[in-house]
Amino acid sequence: MINRERTTATPESEIGDVPGRAEAGTHGRRRRFAWIGAAILIVLAIVVLRSRSGSKEARADASGKGRNPAARAVPVLVATARTGDVGVYLTGLGTVVPLATVTVRSRVDGQLVRVAFQEGQIVKEGDLVAVIDPRPFEVQLEQAEGQMGKDQATLQNAKVDQARYEVLVQQDSIPKQQLDTQVALVKQLEATVVSDQAAIDSAKLNLTYSRITAPVSGRVGLRLVDPGNIIHATDPNGLLVITQLQPITVIFTIPGDRLPQVMAPLSAGHTLTVEAYDRDLKKKLATGSLLAVDNQIDPTTGTVRLRAKFANTDDSLFPNQFVNARILVDTLKHTLIVPAAAVQRSPQSTFVYVVGADDKVAMREINVLHIEGDDAAVSGKIAAGDSVVVDGVDKLQPGSKVSVSSAGAGNARPAKRAEAGGATAGAASGGEPTP
Repeated sequence: MINRERTTATPESEIGDVPGRAEAGTHGRRRRFAWIGAAILIVLAIVVLRSRSGSKEARADASGKGRNPAARAVPVLVATARTGDVGVYLTGLGTVVPLATVTVRSRVDGQLVRVAFQEGQIVKEGDLVAVIDPRPFEVQLEQAEGQMGKDQATLQNAKVDQARYEVLVQQDSIPKQQLDTQVALVKQLEATVVSDQAAIDSAKLNLTYSRITAPVSGRVGLRLVDPGNIIHATDPNGLLVITQLQPITVIFTIPGDRLPQVMAPLSAGHTLTVEAYDRDLKKKLATGSLLAVDNQIDPTTGTVRLRAKFANTDDSLFPNQFVNARILVDTLKHTLIVPAAAVQRSPQSTFVYVVGADDKVAMREINVLHIEGDDAAVSGKIAAGDSVVVDGVDKLQPGSKVSVSSAGAGNARPAKRAEAGGATAGAASGGEPTP
C-alpha cells in the first residue's frame, strides 16, 4: 500500500497576516477613489464652462451683438435740417453802470427839519426830498426888501433935486458943479438899488435852497442824515444818493481784433442790438442797443470797451451787476441750420450722418459757416428736410442700419422702436450760447 500523505486545505484565517498583500489592497482602493474624484471635477468643469458660454450668448443676443451684427439696427436720435436765419454775436463780460449817480447835498447851512422820502423809493426829477429850516432865509429876504425900499426913496429924492438943479443952472442961479455932483449922486443911488435887488434875489435863492429837490429821476439809497441835525454846505457825505435806473447802461469789453465787425455796421449807420444775459449765459435779462465805443484799445488786455443802453423798465438790471453782453454784428439769412450736436469732424473733413428712407445712414460732407448756441449754420451736400443723427454717432458707419427716434415734436421723422431690445436714444443735451 502506498502511503499517501493526507493534505487538507488550511483556512485563510489560519494563515495569518501577510504584509505585502495588505499593502497592495490599500493602494488599489486609493487609486479608485482618485479616479472617481478626477471624473467628478471634469464633469463640474464642463458644466461651468457650458453655463458661462450660454450666459455670454444670451447677453450678446439681448444687446444686439449676435453673430450677424449687420442685421442689428443701431438706435439713434435724429433732427430735421431746416432753413432759417442765424445771428452772429460777439460776447463780452460787462458791468451794469447807471447813467447818473448823484449825491444830494445841501447848498445852505441850517437845521434839517424834514425828510420827504423813504429809503429805496423811486423819485422823479424835481420831487421834494428834504427841507431845511427856512425861517432864517425868510428874515434875510425881508431885510433885503426893506433896504431896497429905503434906497429907492433916496434915489427918487435925488432925481427930483437933479431936475431942480438943471433948471437953476439954465437960469445961472447955481454953479454947474453942484448939478454935476447931484448927477453923480443919482447914479450912485441907482447902483445901490441894483445891489439891493441882488440881495433880495440871493435871499430868495437861499429860501429856495432850503427845499431840497431830486436833481435826477431814480432810486433813493439809504438815508445818510437824520432830521434834527445841523447840516452844512461843506459836508462831504451829503444827505442821500440817487441812482438813475431807467434807462441804464452796460459797459463790456470785446477783443480788439473783433472791433472791425462792430465798426463796419456802425459806419454804415446801423443800430446794433445788444442782449444782456446772466452769469451762466442762459437767461436773457434785457435787450438794448449799442450806445458808444471807446476811443482806444487797452494795451494791457487787448480789449476795447463798449457801452450799451437798456430801457430797464422791469428793473432787471441793477447797478454794479455782472452780466454777459452779446452784441449782434451780422445775420446769416436763409441759411441751412442743423443741430450743433450733429456736426462731426474727422482729420479729412467735417460731416453729418443723414438717415435715408431705408433707415440706413450716409456720410455727407459739410462746411460749418457759424455755430450759435445749439444751432450750426452749414452748407454742403445736405438739404432742408434731411434727417441728421444727433446722438448715437459713435456706433455708426456709412451704410449702417438704424432705428430712429426724433429729437422733438417739430421733427418730421416719427419715433420707431429699436429692433435690438426696444431701446431708444436719449435727447441731445442743450448747450450754452457761444460767442
